[in-house]
Amino acid sequence: MIVFLIIGRLLVFALGAGLVFIGLRSAIKTFVLPRAAPDGLTRATFTNLRRLFNVAAVRVPDYKTRDRLMAFYGPVGLLTLMPILLLVIDTGFTLMFWAIHEQPIFDAFSLSGSSLMTLGFMPPGSLPERILAVAEAAIGMIMVALLIAYLPTIYSVFSARETLVSTLEVLAGSPPWGITMIERHFLLDRVSNLSVIWSEWERWFTQLEETHTSLSAVVFFRSQRPNRSWITAAGAVLDAASFTRAAVNITPDPRADLMIRAGYLALRYIAQLYGFVPRQDPQFPRDPISVSRQEFDDACARLASGGVPIQPDRDRAWHDFAGWRVNYDAALLGLCALVMAPKAPWSSDRAEGRWSLTPRFKTPNIALDEDTQYRQRKEAELPNINSLIAGREKAPGRGIDPRLVRRSQTANTQLNPSAPGQGDDARADGGGGAQSGDEGGANAKLKRKGPYLTRRSSIPSQRRPLRKRRADD
Repeated sequence: MIVFLIIGRLLVFALGAGLVFIGLRSAIKTFVLPRAAPDGLTRATFTNLRRLFNVAAVRVPDYKTRDRLMAFYGPVGLLTLMPILLLVIDTGFTLMFWAIHEQPIFDAFSLSGSSLMTLGFMPPGSLPERILAVAEAAIGMIMVALLIAYLPTIYSVFSARETLVSTLEVLAGSPPWGITMIERHFLLDRVSNLSVIWSEWERWFTQLEETHTSLSAVVFFRSQRPNRSWITAAGAVLDAASFTRAAVNITPDPRADLMIRAGYLALRYIAQLYGFVPRQDPQFPRDPISVSRQEFDDACARLASGGVPIQPDRDRAWHDFAGWRVNYDAALLGLCALVMAPKAPWSSDRAEGRWSLTPRFKTPNIALDEDTQYRQRKEAELPNINSLIAGREKAPGRGIDPRLVRRSQTANTQLNPSAPGQGDDARADGGGGAQSGDEGGANAKLKRKGPYLTRRSSIPSQRRPLRKRRADD
């Protein structure tokens, strides 16, 4: 019987020591370790606190009030973490005090709390208790010192981050948009200043990666103004550099390339810290982006009307822009949803509704409508089909496969339904017959579905019922 009692107390002592170890490890990872080290206790604290904030946030009708509420999330989470760590350590020492000396559990808890907070209202008795009390008092003082030293570091990092975020309101508008940034620099004849901006933001992204992975709580510290956010500012600058490199007809600047790479690496590393891991080597069009071709063309038209020289080959410019954007698109939208960023073009405006308010810690999927995904696939297939046809035409003695021609005509028709000789206008004029356009020939099939006779179109939005099925059909 005594043997079992001794074994039981040893197990309780080991459990208490394990709790102390968990609390100290979490404190070291959160406050001391200068690298990205996710901790389960810290994540559980911030996640459960976020759920409480979301209960209040979903009842707030306007964004400004929600922003004032969410501004407390980061600081409150940080201040809540310290009592939780102290409670875990206190519980561990309570179990150890109870294991080494037979006493009521309430007395062991009082002795542990008195030692941890160095209050001294309950002195230890035996030598083992005194050793544990001294060790717990030292740990308590170290924890308080860590919090005191951590807060100035957090706010110095926050201040350095917000300096460039505040200046971007002058350069890119409010909310910031990369297209506005390009437009204003050409309007003010300050295109040469873009090189300086790329260099400044390259350093900013490098510091962002280092600080926001080692000091993870600063991610949730919001800007002074409700219309500003570090993540929407990052998206605006990356879009400005990507659009300039792809679509603006000026001399390429390698500093823009370096800044884009620094930016998408920083966003990826921060996203990985919170559990959603974007694809390491994304490729367009295999991996879609959240900006549609129509939005890109509208931006080109807007800049061209303002006197900005645009590349004549719009298809090539679109693929180049998408090739840059796909590197940071998923991480950008995921972080916008995570921090509940204010609405900004091409970033947080398309992150809303895709995630719940509570972070799910998973890789975000780009929520494109079916038509946009379909058109992006067809745009990627069309150059390959046309190149095959051109190769067959040049090859002596070889005919052109009619299936390739039909695929090319079908893709062109679906991407440009109102082009001359295609679509509804051509059928109305008698041009192209029933075989041209999406709703004729082999590209459209009649299918019975319930009481309706439906036409199955290749374009999702054009699938619609035609007429009521009659008894003789």
